[in-house]
Amino acid sequence: MESSSFLPEEHLKLPDQPGVYKYFNADKDLIYVGKAKSLKKRVSSYFNKNSGVNLKTRRMVREIRKIEITMVNSELDALLLENNLIKKHQPKYNILLRDDKTYPYLLVTKEPFPRIFQTRRMIPKRGTYFGPFASVKAMNNVLDLIRELFTIRTCKLDLSQAKIAEGKYKVCLEYHLGNCQGPCVGKQEEADYLKDLEQAKHILKGNLGAAKSYFKQEMQTYAEELNFELAQKFKDKLDLLEKYQSKSLVASPSVKNLDVCTLVTDEKSGYVNYMRVKDGALITSKNVEVKKRLDENDEQLLLTALIRLQDQFNSDADEVLLNIELEEEIDGLNVFTPKIGDKKKLIELSIKNAMYYKKEKALLKGLNEDKKDRVIKQLQADLSLQEIPDHIECFDNSNIQGTNPVASMVCFLNGKPAVKEYRHYHIKTVDGPDDFASMKEVVGRRYRRLIEEKKPLPKLVVIDGGKGQLSSAVEALKELDLYGKMPIIGIAKRLEEIYFPGDQFPIHIDKKSESLRLIQRIRDEAHRFAITFHRKVRSRNAFGTELTSIPGIGKNTADQLLKHFKSVKKIKEAEKEEILNVIGKSRGKQLWEWMEKNKGA
Repeated sequence: MESSSFLPEEHLKLPDQPGVYKYFNADKDLIYVGKAKSLKKRVSSYFNKNSGVNLKTRRMVREIRKIEITMVNSELDALLLENNLIKKHQPKYNILLRDDKTYPYLLVTKEPFPRIFQTRRMIPKRGTYFGPFASVKAMNNVLDLIRELFTIRTCKLDLSQAKIAEGKYKVCLEYHLGNCQGPCVGKQEEADYLKDLEQAKHILKGNLGAAKSYFKQEMQTYAEELNFELAQKFKDKLDLLEKYQSKSLVASPSVKNLDVCTLVTDEKSGYVNYMRVKDGALITSKNVEVKKRLDENDEQLLLTALIRLQDQFNSDADEVLLNIELEEEIDGLNVFTPKIGDKKKLIELSIKNAMYYKKEKALLKGLNEDKKDRVIKQLQADLSLQEIPDHIECFDNSNIQGTNPVASMVCFLNGKPAVKEYRHYHIKTVDGPDDFASMKEVVGRRYRRLIEEKKPLPKLVVIDGGKGQLSSAVEALKELDLYGKMPIIGIAKRLEEIYFPGDQFPIHIDKKSESLRLIQRIRDEAHRFAITFHRKVRSRNAFGTELTSIPGIGKNTADQLLKHFKSVKKIKEAEKEEILNVIGKSRGKQLWEWMEKNKGA
């Protein structure tokens, strides 16, 4: 693997070899990653005026200021490297897989008498992870099967030989129910436990055939020894496993180990169904939406989705079935588009899932858009506003007995949170617990900034509080000559009453109204955002005060630590060497000794 850099005008110097190319803009941001069988031909095609590339691609090409390439041995290597780079950097012009879920895994721990439990966090040193599972239900079905077949412990005890020998443990209810053999009191040898665990791992990998062979062999062995009770026990386990397999059977058991990936499209997106099949049984099924960025063709969309999904679900498939024939074979990727038989039926099943997913997304999108428009139009009617309030901003203050006063502003666009527009404020001009003056300050600062930056003003301003806070916010708007140019209301917490400036009596919106629920949601979000910030500030200030009480640690050092570690928690969790590197050996040693002394305090 070899990397090089070029300027756009030097692209003709590129090698005629497979690899990955990266495009950077004037700000040195990575804007696109692509793969190529021939780097020279592929990159040159972007700059060829006669190539007929679309408008989106031409827009990207105008941004390119630097090209970096990495040569690899094969087109498959290029595909894999491209996937890793896109996953890491998420360039703005690359195909986007719309899937922000955190998937569950099953973890087999690295400890005496290992446990199996579900988790969404991967920490490799804890043990071996199996998954991810496309749904919690699918994962629980596998876990329930394993617990019916094997006696795997569920407790969190330290079952080292020394601890067991001390005799400090007693068997629990799981032992009496027959779900555990009591390794905590020495009633089960670890070798026997690990024998069962090995078969459980086969099932977690989807290798049901290996587990079935084990149960069949054990059944026959005990039958030959005339131990019919144990033979029957293993026969029951074999029947349970076969019953589980029959429920997930989608093809002939002769269909051993393959992936199925199909695509259907519309103008803006592709809809992909991905299935993993082992021994004829479906062990994973996942639907994803693939967002087009540069009018990619179906082959590009499908290949991109396939590589990312195989990576995500740790595929070890021997063969991949696609519903689109590739123009050229890719060495190392065993791809096939079947025309008849069980494999053709798998393609048809996968397409059916992709089509259903496409219809479901279209229906959901329509419902969401209808609801969004309906709610903000209803809010316009309820508040008698001249314009649809598709841009709403809400303010809230937070302080405890006047300490660490802060405020927040949250922004909702088209009825949805626009998190990038949220703002935190330290109160600068107010001493003591004065919510009214604090509100005036932050409202004034917010809209003075918008005026200076010539940014659009909101269609509705919401103040979390009653008449007092609302009057203070109005004063700020009057000073900026904005009062009357955008509507402003206050919402009182106790009775959820809506106040307009100058009105003696509040208006009451129906408690079941979607428009009131939207205002409440915005108010609650502003409150949450302010409280979270206040806790963080209070914690930082409290810890900073503690730090500065240590000889040799002043305000600048405390600020230096917080700037590097970002939070008090991370300072306390940091390694000694990292602290020494940030503030030096002498002060670092003093701080470390103080933290060690005050651990748990």
